[in-house]
Amino acid sequence: MTRLLRVLSYFLSYMSVEIKKVVSRSDLRKFIRFNYHLYRDNNYSVPELYPDMVNTLSKTRNPAFEFCEADYFLAYKGGRLVGRVAAIINGRANDRWNVRAVRFGWIDFIDDTEVSEALISAVAKWGKERGMTQITGPLGFTDFDPEGTLVEGFDQLGTMSTTYNYPYYASHFERLGFVKDADWVEYKVYVPDAIPEKHLRISDVVKRKYGLQVRKYKSARRLVNDYGQKIFDLMNVAYKDLYGYSELTPKQINLYIKTYLPILDLDMVTLITEADGTLVGVGITMPSLSRALQKAKGRLFPFGWWHLLRALFMSKPQIIDFLLVAIRPDYQGKGANALLFSDLIPVYQRKGVKFAETNPELDMNHKVQSQWFYFDYVQHKRRRSYTKPID
Repeated sequence: MTRLLRVLSYFLSYMSVEIKKVVSRSDLRKFIRFNYHLYRDNNYSVPELYPDMVNTLSKTRNPAFEFCEADYFLAYKGGRLVGRVAAIINGRANDRWNVRAVRFGWIDFIDDTEVSEALISAVAKWGKERGMTQITGPLGFTDFDPEGTLVEGFDQLGTMSTTYNYPYYASHFERLGFVKDADWVEYKVYVPDAIPEKHLRISDVVKRKYGLQVRKYKSARRLVNDYGQKIFDLMNVAYKDLYGYSELTPKQINLYIKTYLPILDLDMVTLITEADGTLVGVGITMPSLSRALQKAKGRLFPFGWWHLLRALFMSKPQIIDFLLVAIRPDYQGKGANALLFSDLIPVYQRKGVKFAETNPELDMNHKVQSQWFYFDYVQHKRRRSYTKPID
């Protein structure tokens, strides 16, 4: 009888969920690659590049660690890696919104409730030890990281700025007592055959009434020198009241300027300024990299770079991503965005673009969504963040 109990105890221990903190490069490699393995055969998931993930999660390379702290956890069951999660505290966002929240991010798990519960419990315990009273997510360090669990649109191709997840994730969170905290929606916006007549009329009015003008660049270096900092300053002003937003720091802005602005097709970048050159609006779009990233499978080498280079510069894009559309608050609702699209639509037509993918937009942000009403569009995805008190 004693021997039987020992065998049973060993079996139960072997099949229980074990949570391990990421403490080595090998652990971090497993953390990143778990997503690749879990979605290896999925046609809609778009893997993040491994070097980008290393930089994002590195406490010495990511400037968000000026105001964030984080740890990462792996879940094992039966000796097999079955889940991962990041535990994050964004002190700046907590101060801005007067909360004591620990975020869970980059969460993935097999369809096993013991696994998801163990991962969430690890984050809650980690947060409670640091004085947090609620757990919220999925969220990253900042708004530049993926946000929300996909709850609609499982048959739609993902984008490079979002993550895909299986349908069972939401039911796991709800079973654990989470409730909705915020929803984001995403749209396909189809390129029209001609600039909408209303856009043309509004563009003419705002030019005459406010003295606004379209500004374009052919040199990335000049764009960076003239408006690199100002674009992100505008973001901080335009987005400051959005859910969970924390103001970008100078180090973050410098990183994003160096990372993103030099690789843009400048035809797809439009600035709106006042007569004296003061920036009041920006639209940054680029060819979709979703299929290229799928072909790269998270790797730049040996051939991942070629797929990305081809998508960016060597082929006519049928799909583009709206990376950033921002209008200064005092010009929102006054037609400044009509100027953006009056300039960009002919560019899309010339390049053969069929439709654009928007970034996730808060479902209550009707000002942003109203700009699509003059196009053929469809809301095809929805994401959700959840919250609950820490026991």
